[in-house]
Amino acid sequence: MSTSRNASPATGAPRRRRDVERNQQSLLEAAAEVFAVSGVGAPVREVAAAAGVGVATLYRHFPTRSDLVVAVYRHQVEECAQAGPRLLASAPSPFEATLRWVHLFVDFLGTKHGLARVWEGDADEFTALHVLFLDRLLPVLADLLDAARASGEVVAPISAYRLLRAVGDLVAWSPHDPEYDVREVVTLLVSGLRQPQPGLPDPAAS
Repeated sequence: MSTSRNASPATGAPRRRRDVERNQQSLLEAAAEVFAVSGVGAPVREVAAAAGVGVATLYRHFPTRSDLVVAVYRHQVEECAQAGPRLLASAPSPFEATLRWVHLFVDFLGTKHGLARVWEGDADEFTALHVLFLDRLLPVLADLLDAARASGEVVAPISAYRLLRAVGDLVAWSPHDPEYDVREVVTLLVSGLRQPQPGLPDPAAS
């Protein structure tokens, strides 16, 4: 009996950790979906309800709204970064992997609506997140573009930074118009990379 009692805490601790991690993961995923629709100013009770937990549970994981937003942002950046190599390995072609990744990036940008207002007066925190964003995502997109160029599918001379900025600008200025689909426009932009650009040198010719 003593052996059983002594073993219980050891087996209980990992289970509790798994429960905590599962709750945190659910909150991050729910918050990303809520922020994409309502912005980061959405009521925390809406996030808790979407995750299927109580508000008290949410606050145990993320004591402030800023804590929650930072965690969602970092989680989404990491998911985007990790998706690049997976897509290169599984997509039918490097170009298809690039297009799929850019669509994931568009979805990620949807969670950033209203982000700057959360850190009004805290420029350092906002800058740190922007640096994280560039440090993690630019190399991923660069690798995708390099693979698509090596396969001959992408010929347009554009850097990963410029493409990331272009997609970001399209998403930032997309109107709330049922007749406008930003993903469709982004697809047109990325598809244009398959053609030499008028007035710009063709890398294949150099």
